[in-house]
Amino acid sequence: MAASAFGQASDLPLDSHLHTDLSPDSDVPIDVYADQAVERGITEIAITDHVDFDPRYPAYDYASYADRERVARDAAERWASQGLAIRFGCELTYERRYEDAVRDHLRRHRYDFTIGSVHIGPLSPYGTDRVGSFVSGRPLAEVLAPYFDDVEGAARSGLFDTLGHLDFVKRYLAAHVPPSELAAAPELYEPILRALVETGTALEVNVSGLRQAPLETYPAESIVALYRDLGGTRLTTGSDAHRPDWFAFGLDEGYRIAASAGFRVLAFRRGRDPVTVGIPERFVERASAGRGG
Repeated sequence: MAASAFGQASDLPLDSHLHTDLSPDSDVPIDVYADQAVERGITEIAITDHVDFDPRYPAYDYASYADRERVARDAAERWASQGLAIRFGCELTYERRYEDAVRDHLRRHRYDFTIGSVHIGPLSPYGTDRVGSFVSGRPLAEVLAPYFDDVEGAARSGLFDTLGHLDFVKRYLAAHVPPSELAAAPELYEPILRALVETGTALEVNVSGLRQAPLETYPAESIVALYRDLGGTRLTTGSDAHRPDWFAFGLDEGYRIAASAGFRVLAFRRGRDPVTVGIPERFVERASAGRGG
């Protein structure tokens, strides 16, 4: 479905993935998101600015924990009277070789909500100048292995409240490997999904792919349904906004996918505490109607 089919959603309980000007790839002040949330009837947001551990990554030492916490907590106080809850979170880049550093960071710093994600680093085979030659002649399992190996590591670590944009690598593969090929190989996803179930880590339905080359969520709807079939009970959804007009963009599709997979609530850890957020009834009713009652 084309990105133009979606817009900024309204009347939702949560957008759990937002980047402010304390991420190197965003210049959005936190109050811009807060104002939009109040205007659009979105009652809770999580600020999840990037934290990197590889010195070659852009968010390495970009903003201190103290500054990020202060900005989020101060905004939470300012906006509480308007009915908006603002959570202080982060999106931590995971690589197996930096797992000990991630673990140490989370031991020393307290967040309301943590996303663990695998990104495309400066030496990644998926870089735009390398991905074509890397993909050529390789079977899909081998193409995905470098990325999915770290994603499974993130899931098995149990360090995070949710696993961010599971197959974000689709963005870099789209010109060479259609997203439909990944969705047609659910067996490649199963080890990751089972690791999420075993560690109690939530799966994120990240809707940023709707405005990027894959034109579908990370992961696709069929993979969310597979996660449910494998016993998954914890799920989040977020817009992964880095610009004002990306706030809540396509987020209603994330809720629709969750409801269609049989979820009635978003459920995840917030720090050490279990949290449930109800999926609006309109999505549940639509899912029931689609199944014939």
